[in-house]
Amino acid sequence: MRFPPHGPAGTALAAVLTAGALAALPGCSDDSPDPAPERPRTAVDICADLVAYWVKEALTGSKWAGLDWEQKGLSNEQLKIHDEVLTGARAKERQEGREVALAFADQEARRRCASTNGATGSSENWKPPP
Repeated sequence: MRFPPHGPAGTALAAVLTAGALAALPGCSDDSPDPAPERPRTAVDICADLVAYWVKEALTGSKWAGLDWEQKGLSNEQLKIHDEVLTGARAKERQEGREVALAFADQEARRRCASTNGATGSSENWKPPP
């Protein structure tokens, strides 16, 4: 038996089939457990993401790579890590190719940010208000 696709019976049938399909998907039924809450991002996570992002932008020649450290949202400590990781990544790129350099940027940024607990030291010329 066929129903016209836009008639009331066709629309009802489509709704029932869609609801059934959605209920069969993981996480779409009321029977599934709540997903585990995400772990809060740490200063190390943020540092590693920022540094790796800007190193990759420089490696790929992004027009945004020329922004200064403040525009990139980096602390002075993070900028120092960025510069050192970028130097290493450029050497890797020359020796082993861009893909290796991009992976190096992620790994080295994470390692250096972890060793400095997020490198959150601010600009030496910044002072809190009196």
